[in-house]
Amino acid sequence: MVDVTTLPACPVETTLTLISDKWKILIVRDLLPGTKRFSELRRSIGHISQKVLTSNLRQMEADGLVHREVYAEVPPRVEYSLTDTGRSLKIVIDALWDWGEEYKAGLAA
Repeated sequence: MVDVTTLPACPVETTLTLISDKWKILIVRDLLPGTKRFSELRRSIGHISQKVLTSNLRQMEADGLVHREVYAEVPPRVEYSLTDTGRSLKIVIDALWDWGEEYKAGLAA
């Protein structure tokens, strides 16, 4: 769990601390539609190693952005979903999407 006393005073810096990593923002993007298993998430993101994905998911779980559900099956099934806090990043993702679209349109003009 995140200790609020260790977070930056600036809210923008706090947000960047939690999602500025290239992979974390893509994990949020790909979990917004719903729950995914590890292999589905790895495929949807693209060129990410298992080690890096695992590390990012663990950090995001510790930060309260991702929920990890382990099912007692053989073989074990693990699913990942966004917490309410993670889902609240949708407006940030939408803003990044819109800005990227405008930027690309401006370059094409």
